[in-house]
Amino acid sequence: MGNARNVAFWVVLFLLILALFNLFGGSQSTMNSQTISYSEFISRVESGEVTSVVLDGEQVLVRGKDGRQYSTVKPESDEITDRLIANNVEVRVERQEQSGFLSILGVWLPFLLLIGVWIFFMNRMQGGGRGGAMGFGKSRAKLLTEKHGRVTFDDVAGIDEAKEELEEIVEFLRNPQKFSRLGGKIPKGALLVGPPGTGKTLLARAIAGEAGVPFFTISGSDFVEMFVGVGASRVRDMFEQAKKNAPCIVFIDEIDAVGRSRGVGFGGGNDEREQTLNQLLVEMDGFEANEGIIIVAATNRKDVLDPALLRPGRFDRQIHVPNPDIKGREKILNVHARKVPLAPDVDLRIIARGTPGFSGADLANLVNEAALMAARVGRRFVAMGDFEAAKDKVMMGVERRSMVLTAEQKEMTAYHEAGHAIVGLNLDKCDPVYKATIIPRGGALGMVVSLPEMDKLNYHKDEAKQKIAMTMAGKAAEIIKWGDERVSNGPAGDIQQASAIARAMVMRWGMSDKVGNIDYSEAHEGYRGTTGGFSVSAKTKELIEEEVKRFIEDGYQTARTIILDHQEEFERLAKGLLEYETLTGDEIQKVMKGESLDSGDDSTPPPSGAAPSVTSIPKTKKPKAPKGGGLPEPSA
Repeated sequence: MGNARNVAFWVVLFLLILALFNLFGGSQSTMNSQTISYSEFISRVESGEVTSVVLDGEQVLVRGKDGRQYSTVKPESDEITDRLIANNVEVRVERQEQSGFLSILGVWLPFLLLIGVWIFFMNRMQGGGRGGAMGFGKSRAKLLTEKHGRVTFDDVAGIDEAKEELEEIVEFLRNPQKFSRLGGKIPKGALLVGPPGTGKTLLARAIAGEAGVPFFTISGSDFVEMFVGVGASRVRDMFEQAKKNAPCIVFIDEIDAVGRSRGVGFGGGNDEREQTLNQLLVEMDGFEANEGIIIVAATNRKDVLDPALLRPGRFDRQIHVPNPDIKGREKILNVHARKVPLAPDVDLRIIARGTPGFSGADLANLVNEAALMAARVGRRFVAMGDFEAAKDKVMMGVERRSMVLTAEQKEMTAYHEAGHAIVGLNLDKCDPVYKATIIPRGGALGMVVSLPEMDKLNYHKDEAKQKIAMTMAGKAAEIIKWGDERVSNGPAGDIQQASAIARAMVMRWGMSDKVGNIDYSEAHEGYRGTTGGFSVSAKTKELIEEEVKRFIEDGYQTARTIILDHQEEFERLAKGLLEYETLTGDEIQKVMKGESLDSGDDSTPPPSGAAPSVTSIPKTKKPKAPKGGGLPEPSA
């Protein structure tokens, strides 16, 4: 259908060009001839300067003896044929039949073609389909039919509770009497909330595959246009389509694009978006009941949604879709590894244990990267070493072995990373050190990665203090080795991380006895992105900064003390990093004890402990500071 439309467009365009060429080509010959007065024309005829004449109605086309052509217009009542013949002038007369329909068509056809092409382009600019150029206010919801690539709940893993909630909705659509006989009503809406990549859209596709009812899908941004009222019109049209196909499911992806709180922002809000939201609220739960229509929406920004959208009767169920735990990660890896030939040494449970904090999308990317690495070297199977290499690439970035570093830069990087590793290994609340490297990866010249032994749900005060100490260990190591005047800008990212943790402890987590159990983050960042947070006195601000500085300074002194107490191990580890460039956790322990590494250890894939929450300590890369001066709250 699309190809036929394109062919028709080019045919029409060709005919248009041809018609214009003929029109202007025919008139061009007339324009090229010189125009003279009628009296001068008669004078030339009588003087014998004219050889031939073409009479075309009142138009007279003249050819002179010198070969020049010119034209004139004769009066309607003047008959000059006899005079021309008397002066031996050749006379030809053009027929006038074209003055009828064909003549009119020849004049108007180019304009009609131009109008047709203009309508065609307007139709294409407005998305085509439903109503053409006049369908600007029609809904862009698409009826999803997946005969090929159908997704079911069997393809969704790692989010069992969310899946159970949605399975109940599907069961209600299949067998409503089971619930209605006890007075239960079908939910009007289900809101999927969770971080990016956790599988919200995949869950919606699974509902479409399982429900066996019409499934409409649309993005929140498809409602909003620059013209006020268009979005509301599209909402009305979408529900009209849904009513014709009820019972059905309508899925709105990224609903925060249209469902933001009203009256928030500069100027009091956006008229078009707010009208669209008002219409959506009325359609979901207004005077007219929309029986049999279930709205499923997805967002990762629930905090910006309008409260009226979240109340029962509109979105009856708010389903949290979190990052998976270790069991969920293993199930997700099994789903993504179905089409990947695995070597006998691959243990997906070990990989799941080594990837805490990974979302479903991260795990899919990990499996894909491992498959690409195996294909790159020509293997027929994906081995455990490929998964380990892929995990390092995802966690730490691509190795930049081509980057030229001087001996001094490599040495400073080695001592910097050795400081992080020594402090991390000697603080019991720090996560175990997974790997240390001085090979540039991403934007960092080197890094130490610490991995938790299990999924973390809480963040304790002693853990936060030790995390700050490990973060500040890089700067402490540089000062111990080369003195205050030789410290580099390498610890810039470390200082930013330490400041974020310390500010969270003081302003959000209530871990400072002097500041107390008050949340000052609202005053710092405002409420919902505005500047309307409560005011804080200058004395309180000074106290907050003093406490933040105290936590960071205590962490720095702790790191300095540990490095000085383990000076010999510190030197061995730094020299080991200079020699081997990358050391795993077990290899770090051997180097610190002065033991030699076997020749095969460099090529042996690192043992998979647990993985990133991800505590990486880059030397030069500056991580983005969290809003509100703190780390994200640990999920409970």
